[in-house]
Amino acid sequence: MDPLCTPHQEEEKTVIMKEEKETEDEKKDDENDDDEEEDEDEEDDSETTVIDGEEELDDKSKETEPQQQKEQAWAPTTYSKFGKEVFCYVGEEISIFEALDSYGAVIWPAALALCHYLETNVEQLNLVDKAVLELGAGPGLVSIVATLLGAWVTATDLPEIIGNLRANLLRNTRGRWRNTPQAAALSWGPDVERIYPRSVYRYDYVLAADVVYHHDYLEELLFTMRYFCRPGTTLIWANKVRFPTDLVFTEDFKNTFNTTLLAEMGEVKIFMATCRDRGSPSTPPCWLRWERLRSSWPHAERQRITFNTTLLAEMGEVKIFMATCRETEDHLQHHPAG
Repeated sequence: MDPLCTPHQEEEKTVIMKEEKETEDEKKDDENDDDEEEDEDEEDDSETTVIDGEEELDDKSKETEPQQQKEQAWAPTTYSKFGKEVFCYVGEEISIFEALDSYGAVIWPAALALCHYLETNVEQLNLVDKAVLELGAGPGLVSIVATLLGAWVTATDLPEIIGNLRANLLRNTRGRWRNTPQAAALSWGPDVERIYPRSVYRYDYVLAADVVYHHDYLEELLFTMRYFCRPGTTLIWANKVRFPTDLVFTEDFKNTFNTTLLAEMGEVKIFMATCRDRGSPSTPPCWLRWERLRSSWPHAERQRITFNTTLLAEMGEVKIFMATCRETEDHLQHHPAG
């Protein structure tokens, strides 16, 4: 205690010192609070910087998006991936993505057999610079092999299959060969005449593998085969028999074309077919000519169409008839069968 100070003065001095200390403590607390707020602001700024960075990246990605879209324009838009299989044909590794969209998006045994036959019989079937059409191309393995063998290929299938088909074609052929295969939608049946007029489209080879599989469009398929198989065109059809309808179709196929069995690989048979002369009485089959005539004539005239018939056999209560189309010159003049 200062001897010059009275007790009252000493008390006042103590109070003043306490107040000054409290004031200093409050200042320190305020400074700490300010520091914390600055730290929070810095964190906010850093977060904002990250967000801004993300926004900058988004802007950059938007700038490169058209280029990426251009680079990946061949990629499928929508399909359900089933898995990737890798094959080796013509000295090349071929990766195929299969899809769950339909039976047509999966590789079946006849496609593998046909690829093997094409690869090992290049002298008999020289595809170099040949125009090739594949019906029911599915995931595209046969078309890819034909392309690698030098053909100009158009691979066709239903519209819902085209995305995966096109992706497989370009993934496996782009940059490997000078020929670029094309993918196109094609539904079998009479509409093919309108979409693929004969004056424009002509093919050296028509390929088909496992296209006869538990569906109700066998007549349309045979019609389409017949349409594209013109004089000078060779049709190669590979098939594994699974249902009685396969056998019926095979008989109709043989009655429609001049056919040769090229190979048997396990349960798969590979046929070569060429068109018959139109003057041949058995070509096209009677039912096919009937469908073409019936679809183009008025109903009243359809009812007057009859057949030249012969009774082949009677087996108990069963009679077996053979019939051929009866066509008058008048009908053919006004309603050509094509």
